[in-house]
Amino acid sequence: MRGEKMSMLQVGVIGVLGVLFAVQFKSGKSEYAVYISVAVSLLLFGCMLERLRDAVDSLGRIGNYIKVDQRFFGTMIKMIGITYLAEFSSGICKDAGYQSIASQIEIFSKLTILAMGLPILQTLLEVMTGFLG
Repeated sequence: MRGEKMSMLQVGVIGVLGVLFAVQFKSGKSEYAVYISVAVSLLLFGCMLERLRDAVDSLGRIGNYIKVDQRFFGTMIKMIGITYLAEFSSGICKDAGYQSIASQIEIFSKLTILAMGLPILQTLLEVMTGFLG
């Protein structure tokens, strides 16, 4: 075991306390509120990575039982990672008041996931064509 993991209760308490602490600085030194928000977000992101690592390990074990090309699982895991990173970084940008940058991050991540998924779609169509023809 990799050490003790944070429970949902602990993560929720850290998040709420971080928000309450950041709100105290919002009216005076608003840049400190952003720094606190980023720090708490990074801490929670680290906690999320532990859970994501467990999910990736489980998917790998499931992939060993199923006769599916392993690159599909790798692509799926990369897509999940891109989604988490995009949500995390765009959320920080939104909290800082930079909606347009957040939107660009979200669009880029969607296009990246689309580009990663197209070869899988192509393989699926080739398999279906092979069954039908």
